[in-house]
Amino acid sequence: MKVAGAMIIGAMIVLMIWLWATVPHIPKAEFGRRTAEEYGCFGCHGPGGIQGVPNPGRADLTVPSFTGDLMMFASSREDIHSWIENGFTPGREKSASWHQERQKGALKMPAFGHKLSRKEINNLVAYVEAVNGWNRPQDSLALLGMNRADSLGCFGCHGPGGRLARQNPKSFKGYIASWSTEDFPELVENRGEFDEWVTNGAANRIVNNPLGRYFLKRATIKMPPFKDHLRPGDLDALWAYVQWLRSNPQN
Repeated sequence: MKVAGAMIIGAMIVLMIWLWATVPHIPKAEFGRRTAEEYGCFGCHGPGGIQGVPNPGRADLTVPSFTGDLMMFASSREDIHSWIENGFTPGREKSASWHQERQKGALKMPAFGHKLSRKEINNLVAYVEAVNGWNRPQDSLALLGMNRADSLGCFGCHGPGGRLARQNPKSFKGYIASWSTEDFPELVENRGEFDEWVTNGAANRIVNNPLGRYFLKRATIKMPPFKDHLRPGDLDALWAYVQWLRSNPQN
């Protein structure tokens, strides 16, 4: 009986450790992306919100994207929130010419205020901001790191600015870790491990761990080694950008 009890307690401890280790850390922007997909936003704003579809009748011809087009319609986080909640910004609401132009379009922005919670709308705002690239570092080294991450293709998997957590079937948590959440220090304990991930595609600590090695091999999307594609100073710049991103609270 004592042996059986000890085994049960041991199993419970292992289960608790496993549940703690696999707690998902999804950033606001990723929740926003998933909400946008669920509610059909990409049907009009295009895949990922980056290419609006044609909108017959409108002078601008297309539905605005979340990228450069956004600046013509919203100039602040509050404007984006109002667009999603009400279908227009306070400034547009007061414009008779804008209402006339809106009526000409075959497609009209719906109001989601009665369909989404405030938290869901805030998540959508975070996603739109991430795609648009509004939040950019002022520090030159961090800005260089952001630009190099973009040119190296890092944002294809980690999302705009490294702020998303795209699904990755059969990986440890089922998604690609965001650079802005608690997942990052779990995978990257220090600058040395960061350099190993970027250079070799994984940190030695993870590779040398049987469970870590198992999930690295099992994951559908694998981190590629960039050692043959890095320029002098890239690791310093990339690290500076990640540190800047993690110091900003928008996600």
